[in-house]
Amino acid sequence: MAARWDRAARAPAATEPPTVTDSSPDRDGPSDEAVVNTASEAAEGIVLSRFKQSDVRDLDVTVTFEDGVLEVDVYLNAPDADSERDPEQVADDAALAAQAAVDELFAEQA
Repeated sequence: MAARWDRAARAPAATEPPTVTDSSPDRDGPSDEAVVNTASEAAEGIVLSRFKQSDVRDLDVTVTFEDGVLEVDVYLNAPDADSERDPEQVADDAALAAQAAVDELFAEQA
């Protein structure tokens, strides 16, 4: 079964997204690249902590951060017939973990 979850399109953010309009390094807060990398690593980490890497047929985590808006799209194709883990729930959890990791990143920078 394949699960696809787009955090930005499915639900409003739990907290207000940081307002960022300038990606230059002299602004306060983490760079856009740091935000994207943090979110991507968190999402992938959740998936790979719940499924063996050899069991994951396909995983695509797409993260964008533009104008202070974080979008996380997780596509996961993993077995579910003989697994106790629901791939859709894992994809959902991965997207939420990405958001939480970015929230924490901004909190550390404040």
